[in-house]
Amino acid sequence: MLLRDLWDYELFSVADYTLLVNQVCISLIIFIASFVFSAVLRKTLRRLAMQNKYITREQSYIFERLSHYVILVIGALLAISALGINVGKLTLLASALGIGIGLGLQGIVNNFVSGIAILVEKTLKVGDFIELDSGVVGEVMEVNMRATLLRTNDNVDILIPNSELTNGKVINWTLEESVRRFRVPFSVAYGSDKNLVKKAALEAADNVLYTLKVKDREPVVWFTGFGDSSLNFTLGVWVPPEQLKRPTSLFSDYLWAIDDAFRKYDIEIPFPQRDIHIRTSVHKDNQTLD
Repeated sequence: MLLRDLWDYELFSVADYTLLVNQVCISLIIFIASFVFSAVLRKTLRRLAMQNKYITREQSYIFERLSHYVILVIGALLAISALGINVGKLTLLASALGIGIGLGLQGIVNNFVSGIAILVEKTLKVGDFIELDSGVVGEVMEVNMRATLLRTNDNVDILIPNSELTNGKVINWTLEESVRRFRVPFSVAYGSDKNLVKKAALEAADNVLYTLKVKDREPVVWFTGFGDSSLNFTLGVWVPPEQLKRPTSLFSDYLWAIDDAFRKYDIEIPFPQRDIHIRTSVHKDNQTLD
């Protein structure tokens, strides 16, 4: 009897609305159940993706995020209904929220919609290695409701608002074909044998173990111009997917190999040079002025 009385206990009453303990309990149960159901569904999708059953990893992530938002919205509406509130009468509240969104929450809404667009379009997904217009480079770790988590090679986590990713310029290094060509510039001194320089650079590329040498993906050397004190070249090399996410180390490996090859063939690295002309003037009294 005591439990029944407690279950039906009236917390407060306003006008024709009365809130009971059982309504609060049921509402909380529905809300918690929606979180639990969302977690179980996302875990199931993730397991299927790991086993490559029916769904890929990218599809799993999209379904996880979208289903999470949908389940929480439905759970929130059911929880509000359990409180005895007529959801259909929330028009005024929705209008008020609309004014608030227009005035102060437009950035959040913009980022949320942008996040949905990123997930649906699949132009940006977890695991992609991207470069932003600001120069930030890193791997996409999460695409969340408001921002995307980007992790740099220095293990620095950066939160990028989703709207910046949809409105700005983004270079996705791994969108379609993950194999990519890198260009490694280098210079030699004037008077160097160009054919020997080419031979040394190609030999250096061959000494880097992960250089691709398949058809149409062979290393190549371009003569790119005449510098102030040097002949300028560029070594073009194709590398496999695992090397794309470590560009600094990649450039270091090739420059290291090029320097070793140049030492082997006695190819001179250029140093800045300046020609100095000394002009003197002689006065009638044969005195020389500086």
